[in-house]
Amino acid sequence: MEFFFLALLIVLLAVSLGSGFPVAFAIPGSAIVAVGLAALSGLIVSGNPDAFFTHGGGPGEWLFAGAMNIRGIYNNVGTDVLIAVPLFIFMGLMLEKSRVAEDLLVAMARLFGTLRGGLGISVVLVGALLAATTSVIGATVIAMGMISLPTMLRNRYSKPMATGIVAATGTLGQIVPPSIVLLILVHQLTTAVNEANAARRALYKTVTGELLMPSQFDVPSVSAGEMFMGAMVPSLVLVALYVLYILAAAHLRPDLAPVHQRTETTSKNAVAALFVALAPPMTLILLVLGSIIAGVTTVNQAGAVGAAGATMMAGYRLREGQRGAFWPTLIAIVALVALGVINAVFHVNLRKIEGTADIIGIGLAAFASSALAVALGWSLWRTWATGDTLKRVLEDTTKTTSLVFAILIGAVMLTAAFRGFGGEDMVRDFMRGLSGGFWGQFAVAMAIIFVLGFFLDFLEITVVVVPIIAPILLTDPAANVTAVWFGVMIALNIQTSFLTPPFGFALFYLRGVAPKEVRTLDIYKGVIPFIAVQLLVLGVVAAFPTLVTYLPTRILLGAEASPPPTNPRLQYCIEEFVDDEFRANRVAIRRAIGRARKIDLAVLPPPLRAELTRSFEQAENAFPAMEEITRTAEMISEAAPTYRPVHDKVRRIERDIRRIDKMIEKNRTIISWASGSASPEDGIRAEERIKTLTNERAQLMAQIPSGWKGLRSDMAAKLKAHHDARNRYRQTVDAAYNPVAEVIQVIKDRDQLGALEEALRTLSAELNVMSLGGLTDRLKAIYSQAAVIRRSEEVRNALTQARRTLHADQADRAAIADKIQGALVVVAKERAWRVKAAQKILGDLEVFEAAIADTIGIRGRSRLSDRVASEISNCVATPRDINLNF
Repeated sequence: MEFFFLALLIVLLAVSLGSGFPVAFAIPGSAIVAVGLAALSGLIVSGNPDAFFTHGGGPGEWLFAGAMNIRGIYNNVGTDVLIAVPLFIFMGLMLEKSRVAEDLLVAMARLFGTLRGGLGISVVLVGALLAATTSVIGATVIAMGMISLPTMLRNRYSKPMATGIVAATGTLGQIVPPSIVLLILVHQLTTAVNEANAARRALYKTVTGELLMPSQFDVPSVSAGEMFMGAMVPSLVLVALYVLYILAAAHLRPDLAPVHQRTETTSKNAVAALFVALAPPMTLILLVLGSIIAGVTTVNQAGAVGAAGATMMAGYRLREGQRGAFWPTLIAIVALVALGVINAVFHVNLRKIEGTADIIGIGLAAFASSALAVALGWSLWRTWATGDTLKRVLEDTTKTTSLVFAILIGAVMLTAAFRGFGGEDMVRDFMRGLSGGFWGQFAVAMAIIFVLGFFLDFLEITVVVVPIIAPILLTDPAANVTAVWFGVMIALNIQTSFLTPPFGFALFYLRGVAPKEVRTLDIYKGVIPFIAVQLLVLGVVAAFPTLVTYLPTRILLGAEASPPPTNPRLQYCIEEFVDDEFRANRVAIRRAIGRARKIDLAVLPPPLRAELTRSFEQAENAFPAMEEITRTAEMISEAAPTYRPVHDKVRRIERDIRRIDKMIEKNRTIISWASGSASPEDGIRAEERIKTLTNERAQLMAQIPSGWKGLRSDMAAKLKAHHDARNRYRQTVDAAYNPVAEVIQVIKDRDQLGALEEALRTLSAELNVMSLGGLTDRLKAIYSQAAVIRRSEEVRNALTQARRTLHADQADRAAIADKIQGALVVVAKERAWRVKAAQKILGDLEVFEAAIADTIGIRGRSRLSDRVASEISNCVATPRDINLNF
């Protein structure tokens, strides 16, 4: 019966959407009706409203769980990205209403006018910029159709070529960042990643018996910044291929895209006009995307920057040519520059005001911020006073945002109902039963999304389909794909679907604004070449995932806030890099180690001397430790061709066995209900099903090869040996580098000891005239000063004794003075040996540290060097098969 209600849920959803019923009500309404009917039927048939829910729980629990899931959008910091949705919608609508696209198209047409296909290229480039600012497919297609299609037709472009360019360009809003599609995908994929990690950990525990899965096997998380960066290269490739196609078609068949007739006589004016039209939107896009990529702002803050910037641009554009039109923008620019200078010169932090200079800086920053607020308010007033632009933008923003969030709330209810009827389990079993492994499952999922794109908007697909299929595909350890790549592939797929005849949404939008002389067949014919380009890009991105993952990885590793070199996700690639360095520079590194071992360490205290001596030995041991990693990896590679087919076969059988075990447990539950809510006939049928399932289970168990346990034990031993070898290597290099870096910093702290000594001498001189409170505060400050000095335990102990003496007898200044003098003696001794060490061995130690910093010492550094980050980015960005570990 669960299958019946699952089918009813799908039919209700399809009928309500197909009938034109509002999406925001169709999605949750289908869930409520299906769950309600299931509960009513269960109550009538068996007296139990929970009877027809696969995972138990009543109808109220399932609907309530679905409705409450939306709270995660606001309660979870990792999923607050949806707050940026209304901001980006506002930004795009404000630019659209202020007719910025028209300026761009006219300016670009003037520049590329003498080039065959130049007008079409202008439309593509303007459409890409418009897509980056509006991010809504309907708005982009309609805007470009109304602005550019009549212009191309007047310049004798063929109807298929003109309509194909407009339709293809309009779909770029799906993939060009910052896209709302990508934002919604980030939200859905964040949840999917969490579910995939939970499923992967459960799988690891089941097949290995280990309680904890190593963190390097986790599915990497996804952020809006990473998704935007991941979509950057595919979107640029797509735009470039559009341009190349137009150029090629225009040269092979000049009648398709003739030369545009310009009125200007010089290209200098065209370039100037293009710069004036292009600079504002490009600046806005760079501010939004650049601030996210650089890590300066979150995606929500960047959305606010975009909304404010679009308002400033619209305020100027709506008053262009009038007196004082540029004043708000000029004030804003001056205020922003002033804020940048103030932030560089002063410490602008209300929580850390330390002097007059800080107060002056905060005052200047407040004045500049007020000027910026005035400029923004001025621009808002202009947009409100000119043609009710602000009112129309706010109305459309509110409508679109309300639609988005209403669909999201309904979607989580629908997903909960789908899971309640066992739909998720059925989809998982279906997907995993497909031949071809991950890629077979992925191809089917992409085909389903492609077909659904004919009938559903991107929002419905994203919030209904993605939560179901994404966890299943992301869990697979063989492909081990990232959520960023998966999200970009979905966006490209939806974009292609919206462009494909006969049901593509972009074609319907264009048909609505195209002149009557343009036939629907012309539109269909025009988009075919662009669909071919789309499919080419889709295939290339599928075959080469690093086109998506490299850029976010490279920027992440090179950022100031990059993950530390000890991050588990980086270890494999760091060790591969070090192995290559060892092979290429073994002699030079060992020579550096040999020179370090000859350094006379007598100037150091015995504990530090012993630590450094051991670290030099461990540096030499790093080479055999790396060789052990290579040896164990080769053992796994040699055994893998024989082991992998058996492993895959057994894991499929075990997966089917686990599915049968769940069904057996479900039928046992029905038997337990037979004496109460379920009928005796249900109990009898359940017993029969258990017998059938038990036989099926036995047959599956018989298919497991007899030598499997031995093969698995042998491979598990090899994998453990490899894992242990990597851990030993990491322990070795940590013990080799960390003492060297520590001793260098200890010696360099000699100047801080000098400052501490001066502070103690000043305190000693003023001791007898200081108040009790002043003395207490001064000792506390000096102790804090000593606490940051490395290996200053004796100094801190001496200061602690002085503080204890003060607390024991506040009037005994002589005893306190003796303790301070004792601390001075300790400080002088500590500083003396450090000064001598700086003269004799510091230079040699720094040379050695530099020689091993990018090999043995990588893990001990605070962040990766630019060279190492560049070298390992491709490795980190490339999916790695970890299936043998499961």
